Amino acid sequence: MQGLFISFEGIDGAGKSTHIDAVRQAFLDAGRTVTLTREPGGTPLAEQLRNMVLNDPMDAMTEALLVFAARRDHVQKVIVPALHKGDVVLCDRFSDASFAYQGAGRGFDWQMLETLEYWVQGKLPSQGGNSPADLLKPQTTIWFDLPPAVAAVRLAGARVPDKFESQPQAFFEQVAKGYARRASSDPVRFARIDADQTPSEVRRDVIAVLSERGYFPA
Repeated sequence: MQGLFISFEGIDGAGKSTHIDAVRQAFLDAGRTVTLTREPGGTPLAEQLRNMVLNDPMDAMTEALLVFAARRDHVQKVIVPALHKGDVVLCDRFSDASFAYQGAGRGFDWQMLETLEYWVQGKLPSQGGNSPADLLKPQTTIWFDLPPAVAAVRLAGARVPDKFESQPQAFFEQVAKGYARRASSDPVRFARIDADQTPSEVRRDVIAVLSERGYFPA
């Protein structure tokens, strides 16, 4: 695949969605074709599952299974085809969110999430896959790291919250630890951004990271 896959991660209130359009425009200005998408979601089926995950009561296992089912449809119908075309794929959340929210936040088994990740994003042995290198992952994950206390203040003035946004600060403290754990296990892929800055400062840091990684012309 000749495309470029970048994900944007962070706890609710971190402001990641605010900066995706700026990154999209920067790639368009550089002459790239961009596919902008999100998780859960990105396809008609995945959007239906998103609505259930964000609003309906369910246990952690059901939640994880629905998220990965949505991801499978999204990967097959949107992400992989776009990468094969050579697009830049900008995704608002990907599998790291499942480990942060369902794993660390909900307390769902981390190893089971790794199994689901392999099933959904990897190649089966019959397809020539037998190692973590066969896993579909973003080349870069922009992690908007924000103290949960600051995120809580931001979310207090938000729209009517979904069931995640309405969680207490203690939940987001666990989610933040989940992101930190994922980042420590894959430090080359992750680029940490201090999200406790002004929007212009955060945007500057995001573009700088992507430029340092050679994604934009010198």
